Amino acid sequence: MRPRVVILVAEGQPRPYNLTDIEQVADVVLTDAAGLAEASRGADILFLWDFFSSALSEAWPHTDALKWVHVAAAGVDAMMFEELRSSNVVVTNAHGTFDQPIAEFVLASILAHDKQLHRSKALQQQSTWQHREVTRTEGSRALVVGTGGIGRATARLLRAVGIDVRGVGRGARDDDPDFGTVLASGDLAAHAGWADHVVLIAPLTDQTRNMMDRKVLSAMKPSAHLINVGRGALVDEPALIEALQEGLIAAASLDVFTEEPVPAAHPFWAMDNVHMSAHMCGDVVGWRDALARQFQENLERWTSGGQLNNVVDKQRGYVSRR
Repeated sequence: MRPRVVILVAEGQPRPYNLTDIEQVADVVLTDAAGLAEASRGADILFLWDFFSSALSEAWPHTDALKWVHVAAAGVDAMMFEELRSSNVVVTNAHGTFDQPIAEFVLASILAHDKQLHRSKALQQQSTWQHREVTRTEGSRALVVGTGGIGRATARLLRAVGIDVRGVGRGARDDDPDFGTVLASGDLAAHAGWADHVVLIAPLTDQTRNMMDRKVLSAMKPSAHLINVGRGALVDEPALIEALQEGLIAAASLDVFTEEPVPAAHPFWAMDNVHMSAHMCGDVVGWRDALARQFQENLERWTSGGQLNNVVDKQRGYVSRR
């Protein structure tokens, strides 16, 4: 029997390029958030192509046959809720798709900071010639907070250019193949002062929300650089603004924020030591097609009786099985 697949698509969002191929193995219904409740009746599979949507929680009472939810994103915090966590519904995500692109973005952020590329562009716009000395990246130190696939790809790339890397995860260990040393996240403040660059890639959970708070920021070097490519809510933004204004840390490169788009009146826009991008660190050319292929491949595994890839531990918010 062919499964019934509901694909949640936002207004104006392009459809999966391989929709015809998906329809070869499943009965497909496209819907927006407003129609999700009705469309979910009798559905076996929900494909959250609109990966930031939280519409499933409202539609949940109508999901009378749901067995599998696939989220076209690495993070699942936006759509997770208690009824889903406690159910037998399997959740999968886009694990692996964004690992290398985000790692490259982190390296680019470090190089831009060390080589003062933001400052050089500002001087160019002022027609100002100003010779300066820049920082050597080789031999610097990076603390990567988050030891999943993206964090590991980041650690490998940073180590390849000579950066000394340590990880921060749930438990401490000294023999990790990618990080070498992994520190416990509960000890972040005790170790933050070691790093020249602190990179946030952790999933957003109750334990990681606002983990970059005043205590941790105060423990960092005055010359330190914070990079957030995880979730905006990992950072206590008011505390970060104060830390940057008071010189507790030198700069921040931020791709994610607690409110997106960032409001026009937000202090970040006017701060010279804040470098902003529009939640795009993993969105390399072709990323949507890669996400669509990933779902199709998992759907083919499902219909042939195979084991799904990228199954998420719903309690912890990360992939528990590749």
